[in-house]
Amino acid sequence: MADRYGFWRLLREGLRGHTGWGPAWRDPEPKAEYDVIIIGGGGHGLATAYYLAKVHGITNVAVLEKGYLGGGNVGRNTTIVRSNYLLTGNELFYEKSLQLWEGLSDDLDYNVMFSPRSIINTFHTDSARDADARRGNQMILHGADAVLLDKEGVRREAPYIDVDNPRFPIYGGLQQKRAGTARHDAVAWGFARGADKRGVDLIQNCEVTGIDIEGGRVVGVQTSRGAIKAKKIGMAVAGNTSRVGALAGLRLPIESHVLQAFVTEGIKPMIDNVITFGAGHFYLSQSDKGGLVFGADLDGYNSYAQRGNLPVIEHVMEAGVSFVPSMSKVRLLRSWGGVMDMSPDGSPIIDKTPIEGLYLNAGWCYGGFKATPGSGWCFSHLIANDAPTYHIEQMRLDRFKTGYVIDERGAGAQHNLH
Repeated sequence: MADRYGFWRLLREGLRGHTGWGPAWRDPEPKAEYDVIIIGGGGHGLATAYYLAKVHGITNVAVLEKGYLGGGNVGRNTTIVRSNYLLTGNELFYEKSLQLWEGLSDDLDYNVMFSPRSIINTFHTDSARDADARRGNQMILHGADAVLLDKEGVRREAPYIDVDNPRFPIYGGLQQKRAGTARHDAVAWGFARGADKRGVDLIQNCEVTGIDIEGGRVVGVQTSRGAIKAKKIGMAVAGNTSRVGALAGLRLPIESHVLQAFVTEGIKPMIDNVITFGAGHFYLSQSDKGGLVFGADLDGYNSYAQRGNLPVIEHVMEAGVSFVPSMSKVRLLRSWGGVMDMSPDGSPIIDKTPIEGLYLNAGWCYGGFKATPGSGWCFSHLIANDAPTYHIEQMRLDRFKTGYVIDERGAGAQHNLH
């Protein structure tokens, strides 16, 4: 990879108008059989295939994508990366993922533009301050970092927000300095190139239409490009989990909702961190191209559409202008929607299914992008060893039966809880 994109190659291509570049990864025909098939060519599917090959030495792997690689949620989010959770069930996993983010560009030999610019969650009441202090202490106990800011600390770190808002006065904020943003499509491209380099077949325009099961065990899949046999199958199809699961006879605790994201016109550097509005669900950062990137609540109805509705757009704009009044002068450039896997408790599921050889990676709700490397790392371990790492031991499918709590908010698909 280094030779392919080394200095002399770049110089040569620059002198001849960049006419000599080939595809960044192969476009192979599917083989008759693989050791592992990953359904879903988004961030999590590609990361799983990459770590299966790199960490576990399993290279006879196919990633099956019904469209094009990275065309789903990984390319439709607001790119925030963080690990600021309270309970062990989420904090252990997301801290592992953040650690992988910190070395990901070097690991992939590709710049994913991870920018640890910090995140600040504002609070607006004394009780919210107590809750954030407790969360920050728990983060530190798990090996993460946290700083509790007072009102003047927030004003110093984020002078562009209305700290003295008469309706929602800001008392302070919880800051995680190692958090930040990354470029979403670059993450998909980096994992795709890394997996392809190690022999993984990335098969696009190949929709899975059936899952073959014999004697309680998976033996392969039916696709739009023919039948393919496999010893193990991993599902990483956020937004379509219930539909793909139904192909194997699984009824999963997942709802699909649209989460909208927004980008403004490019402006001069204004926001050098990520900041969230504690009095409403709103989050904001600025991209390398100058646009303000933000989002808020998900659309309340079930949908597979990759666009949302106008009342939620209006709600997001109101929250943004209340939090950062100067946003009212900036023109909105575009918006889009991603189809979220919403679990009942707002936390993911990485677990084996009742069908032998079929593994589930689902329920990411709002947190899918920041989990990308951690999800791939842990899911690949589960598939390769048939046992979870300690980071995901609590992300079991049966927790909805036992009532085990792994997240302090527990805000899943119910719109009124957000």
